[in-house]
Amino acid sequence: MPVGTRGSVKTVSPQELRDLGSEIILGNTYHLSVRPGTQIIDHFGGLHAFMNWDRAILTDSGGFQVWSLAKLRKISEEGVHFQNHIDGTPTFISPEISMQIQASLGSDIAMLFDECPPYPCEYDYAKKSGELTLRWAERCKEWITDNQPCAGGHDSSQLHFGIVQGSTYPELREHSARELVKLDFDGYAVGGVSVGEPEKEMMAAIENSLPYLPESKPRYAMGLGTPPQLIEMIARGVDMFDCVLPTRVARTATAYTASGTINLKNRKFAQDKSPIEEGCHCHACSEGFSRGYIRHLVKSDEILGIRLTTLHNLHFYLNLLSKARSSITNGTFDQLRREMHEQYPPKSGNNETP
Repeated sequence: MPVGTRGSVKTVSPQELRDLGSEIILGNTYHLSVRPGTQIIDHFGGLHAFMNWDRAILTDSGGFQVWSLAKLRKISEEGVHFQNHIDGTPTFISPEISMQIQASLGSDIAMLFDECPPYPCEYDYAKKSGELTLRWAERCKEWITDNQPCAGGHDSSQLHFGIVQGSTYPELREHSARELVKLDFDGYAVGGVSVGEPEKEMMAAIENSLPYLPESKPRYAMGLGTPPQLIEMIARGVDMFDCVLPTRVARTATAYTASGTINLKNRKFAQDKSPIEEGCHCHACSEGFSRGYIRHLVKSDEILGIRLTTLHNLHFYLNLLSKARSSITNGTFDQLRREMHEQYPPKSGNNETP
């Protein structure tokens, strides 16, 4: 899922997303409720109409922002009091308010309100936090049952996903997953990952959660990850992902390719007439934009440079997941997995020096 935090995937139009083959994007409940606010979005008929997007939208619950605004918030049984990041206005989000906001947005998939514990996290805190998240899940379930929200301004029911928490503790992850399954949601996510923990701990959180979630329902890893991480999580049974990486690193002129990442700000690309990646069918590569030209645009702070790199990176990610689906069907997933590790060896990261 490309990330459209404020109702827009940065620098990319809805039609370009459709052309890339994106079937679903992610919107941010907290940010959209602060600006422009649900009254404005209601006036336009919901988030789909507001942003001119006719495909699926998943909205997070605001729980991750509760984590990121740690210095500005106070957590209680009722919900979270905090100051919003724009003007410091006192704000309160409860499980019921989070579900109400997402119902108003009309997203196709709404995430339950949860607390995302920090890393590192003491066992006692992680346990109390996980139990609070489960109690909040029960309140979300009750609100959903009472209100039966619809998706996208039409008659189909909004879907709701529970979020497994438990920090780095296997028994807490198992307990959280088992209890959420008892509440019978439409899908399940693994949360509390990509919050500063090492990759080994990230993968362990996935491995300690997925075995207790039903294979018959979508399983979603929140906020992840790099190309090899995506493939490794697919190997473990994850179905859905969202990640800001393809658009975020594009704004620093970093591009994903079959042989690793390249940074187009590097001087060696100044006279390079080749596309970002030979054989790529994205708009930037297929329309003849050279590495040298894109470098010039980025160095000159021209928006087109960021747009072209963003389009390429989104194409790379969406194409990679398409390849993964096909390889599972035709029995070649192990080969794709090996190729990805060869292309992105451990700690290679952005293997070009800016």
